[in-house]
Amino acid sequence: MLFQSAKRRVWRWSAPLRRWLCWLIGGSWKRVVAAVALMAALAGAGAFVLVSLGLVSISASSGHWKPTGWLLHYAMRRAVSTQSIGIEVPPLDDPALLLKGAGHYHTGCLACHGAPGEERSLIVQQMTPEPPYLPPRIEHWAPQELFWIVKNGVKFTAMPAWPAPKRDDEVWAVVAFLQAMPGMSPERYKELALGGRSDETAKSVTPDHLQPLQDPLGPVLANCNRCHAKDGGGRGEGAFPRLAGQSEPYLHGALQAYARGARHSGVMQPIAAGLEPEVLEALAQHYAELPPVSRTNAPKPTPDILAQGLSLAERGVPERGVPSCLHCHGPKNGPRNPMYPNIAGQYARYLKLQLELFTAGKRGGSEYAHIMHSAAQRLTPEQMQALADYYASLPATPVPAVSTKPSPPLDKPAPTRAGPAAKISSPQQQR
Repeated sequence: MLFQSAKRRVWRWSAPLRRWLCWLIGGSWKRVVAAVALMAALAGAGAFVLVSLGLVSISASSGHWKPTGWLLHYAMRRAVSTQSIGIEVPPLDDPALLLKGAGHYHTGCLACHGAPGEERSLIVQQMTPEPPYLPPRIEHWAPQELFWIVKNGVKFTAMPAWPAPKRDDEVWAVVAFLQAMPGMSPERYKELALGGRSDETAKSVTPDHLQPLQDPLGPVLANCNRCHAKDGGGRGEGAFPRLAGQSEPYLHGALQAYARGARHSGVMQPIAAGLEPEVLEALAQHYAELPPVSRTNAPKPTPDILAQGLSLAERGVPERGVPSCLHCHGPKNGPRNPMYPNIAGQYARYLKLQLELFTAGKRGGSEYAHIMHSAAQRLTPEQMQALADYYASLPATPVPAVSTKPSPPLDKPAPTRAGPAAKISSPQQQR
């Protein structure tokens, strides 16, 4: 009797639901759509109420529900796989590319993702989602997928987009390093990332380690030396440029351009933007005072290529509007605009890359950048290579001092004969 009574009560209570289901099943498709819309609206309203009451946990310590974590990871894998289709992968076995990628990885990625012989920071291990320890995970991703992730970042994680979206060459350098990392030993990692100076870069750059009176640049230079070498001669065959002996105004201007993002680099901008103006000035002075350094292990160009490079440097390409390189970049005995870099003895690979960036409009910086945009766009790839090889073959020399002759008195007309100083300021020479 009790069972029958309970059954009758349930049947009566469920009557409205049964009538609604009958109405839905027996009705037209419009009723079905309306019912689905109503259910979705009720679910949305319920979710909004839960959020508004603060009942949804957002604490990192709570982690994700397993279905939530699976869904987010699955969505990420599918999105990366689909959106990386069509990305052309360049050769990634270049030692210079590997070296450049390792230099950035140590400062930009190590804390979150670890490295051979280097654990992740304890702090990032408390994040949700937790950044993965990368060495054993790289083999699950294709190079084009790694490129997409490094360049674009990933939403709902701490993975940022590349700071300089125009510099695909830098992103590929990081991918080249990532591809080599799974089989890398801790010793090899230190050699690539620290340049054999792990003792100088092991300490964190914190107030406890700064020496403002004795050596204000100590921690900063230790970081710079990893890539540019202690003597300022750069590391690798063009992975990093030679800085020693450049003019102080040029170096200071380049650092300022990096800091404000006018000169594009996802490697240099985060570093320069984090330094005080007086530190940028001190860095420029330090490298300008170092003696010029020339070193290269690249094969010596043929005499024909060097002759072509010399002709281009001396004459330019008049029929295509390309001016001579000597007036701005030397070598010549007279003074030059100190904002123009001294490229004699610079790595050929680095010079070729800069010409390519100027051609593509991806290299900015000083107020004179437009001059190089115009000139580089009129050069063929072969001419760029010849110029780069020619200047790399020259010995590095100090930057000629800017003329300090006093200006003529106001009551006397200035001389009209063109000299070196006139060449510096001549608009024709700057185009």
